[in-house]
Formats: sequence, C-alpha cells, structure tokens
Amino acid sequence: MKAETLKIRRIPALVWGKPSGCLYLYIHGKLGYKEEAKEFARIACRKGWQVLSFDLPGHGERKQEVDRFFPWYIISELESIWEYAARNWNTIALRATSIGAWFSMLSLAGKPLEKALFVSPILDMKQLIADMMQWSSVTVEQLKQEKEIPTSFGETLSWKYYTYAREHPIQKWDCPTKILYSGRDNLTGRDVVDNFCRRFSCKLTVMEDGEHWFHTEEQRDFLEKWENGNT
Repeated sequence: MKAETLKIRRIPALVWGKPSGCLYLYIHGKLGYKEEAKEFARIACRKGWQVLSFDLPGHGERKQEVDRFFPWYIISELESIWEYAARNWNTIALRATSIGAWFSMLSLAGKPLEKALFVSPILDMKQLIADMMQWSSVTVEQLKQEKEIPTSFGETLSWKYYTYAREHPIQKWDCPTKILYSGRDNLTGRDVVDNFCRRFSCKLTVMEDGEHWFHTEEQRDFLEKWENGNT
C-alpha cells in the first residue's frame, strides 16, 4: 500500500488512501515512525477513511532531533498538524499509541474529533514517572536537587518533565474514545485505565495476556481484529 509523501511545517508526513472527506490522524509512540501506520491504514482506507501519519521529533526521518521529544515542543507541532487536517478534511478521528495518546490529549482536547482509538495509552504521566522513580529508588527531593537521573532501564528521570506532568494532568477529554489495553502492561496500571474510562466514559477492551507493545503474532492479530471492529 503506497502513501503520498508531504511535509507539514517541515514535519515529514504520509497520507494513505484515496481522496476522502474523512481522516484519521495516526500518532505513534516512542520508537515508532510514520510508516508503521500502514497496517492500520489498510483497515481504515477500506472503510472510506484516509490516514495521516507523521514522524514525531527523534523518530523516523527526524532521529537527529532527540532533544525535542518533549511535550512542550510536540504540542505546538500537533496543533499545526490539526490545522492542516482541519483545512483539508471535514471529519477527523484519532488513532494513537502509548505516549502518542498522552501527547494527543494534551494537544487536541476540545477539538471536534469524531472519535479516538487508543492502543496501550499513557493516561497519567505523573503516575508513570512516580512509578519509574520508585523502581529506581529515587525520591522527589533527589530528583529536584539533581534535575536529571539516568535509570538502569534506559530512561532518564527529569525534574522538568515530572513538574510538567504534575502541572498538566488530563482534565478534559470529550472525544468518544475506545481503548485497547493489555493485562500485562508495565507502564499503565489497570487502576489508572479503569479510572480514566470511568471519568471520560471510554469503552475498554482488555487482552489479558498482552503486553504494552503488541508484537507477537497473537497480539498483532488481536490488535487487527480490534481495529477492524472499531474503525
């Protein structure tokens, strides 16, 4: 399946599917890239949608921008993506993965989205950072003093990021949303996703033996069936 290449405010992007008035914004997660939207596009485009995917900073064609994979940079980019989409499509929906869902909610809350599909979403960044601090035996006081602390699992704890997450909780999300969650998701606890679904009236599907990243054949099949049934 081929896609049209373009740039939106210098952001490399792809548009999948035949011309249509309906569009899905596809927002990848960490270590993702715009081309990964291909499988979702196969499903959505059969149903009359187009799909717009793009590389977030530090990913895909933007791997050199490693110092910009932060919400205070990404929010303005997603606002530009939204403006482009709103000028060119009448109906816009959202498909987002992991941290891409969190970025989306920070950027697009209040926008007239038709619906949203979240896969393994990060829903409470403050809680996730607090969990990582606990895994690394790092206190709030230590992080405040040292500003940045590398961890044994490859993440760097950041006081600036923790402060941002604490000051920007998701308080509004009116878009009709369906969530695919895995019972063995190590980044978002079941209590977090259950609370989020209650607050914002989301429909939750759980693959009990799944993981945060849907990567095995069984997990990918489950994901494909969920997308096909909800797109």
